[in-house]
Amino acid sequence: MRPAAALAERLGLPVRDLDLLQQALIHSSYLHEHRDLAAGHNERLEFLGDSVVSLAISDVLYRRHPDDDEGVLSARRASIVSTAGLARLAGRLGLGEYLLLGEGEAQRGGRLRPTLLASAFEALVGAIYLDLGYLAASGFVTSLAAPEITSDRPLGALKSPKSRLQEYTQRLSGERPQYRLLDAVGPDHDKVFRIEVAVGGRIIGMGQGHSRRVAETEAAARAIETLRSQPGDLAEGEAGAPELAEFGESEPDFEDAPSLRWAAAPADRREAEPWIEMDVGILDVGPQAGQGEGADEPTDSQPAGEDHRS
Repeated sequence: MRPAAALAERLGLPVRDLDLLQQALIHSSYLHEHRDLAAGHNERLEFLGDSVVSLAISDVLYRRHPDDDEGVLSARRASIVSTAGLARLAGRLGLGEYLLLGEGEAQRGGRLRPTLLASAFEALVGAIYLDLGYLAASGFVTSLAAPEITSDRPLGALKSPKSRLQEYTQRLSGERPQYRLLDAVGPDHDKVFRIEVAVGGRIIGMGQGHSRRVAETEAAARAIETLRSQPGDLAEGEAGAPELAEFGESEPDFEDAPSLRWAAAPADRREAEPWIEMDVGILDVGPQAGQGEGADEPTDSQPAGEDHRS
């Protein structure tokens, strides 16, 4: 069975164009090594899916959180459509195991790499949009992201670790965190960066990743954990540093779920597995444009979006 057919079966979506779904799973490294087996990679679909994801999440957040201003809504959206957020959604699908990667990329752990997973998820959404229409694609995205969409976490918990660390340290001492590159090891295509972060000359966190941005983010998260665990270093009256933005201690194992039949699952199964089976209607966001009579039919409308990696 082709990866596309296996994924379609697992998703439970009425996929009509398996070739298009297959293209969404093809990384450029695979095309480079198998030009005779693949007509193209997934980057054009990724471009399209980026806009679909952004509009779907923006729309449902606008309706779900009527009292939030633009800044809070933007923070909520960023926590979902960031690279880490989309990689989390891809992880719920087990998407990495279906990707077609070049041999070198696969050996370097590409199936678990957040940037690669986020891009593949966007490509998947782009393929669903072209095949089944916007309502199907947006319903798929919002159902999968239901835990984040329905979260009522305060704004501070939605910001990135770097933003929260800087706001916190400036409030305490007026100091800005300083990030320093310790080393960058490995070939250019698979380099690992190690970063330390210091405040007032004191090192409070270290991180590593396949880019400086990822390494700095991890270092900031470690720094927040350090400040939380050492209350003596906090200003008088402070209860602790801002919590890391997490949506629960753990997530259900996709292997335990029969499929992602979010559109056709019986009500009892939706209640038993809310993160998998939740229909967008359960989010209680009110009617959406284009829904109503004939809403199950695919549409050809194309949304506008923004680059979540800016």
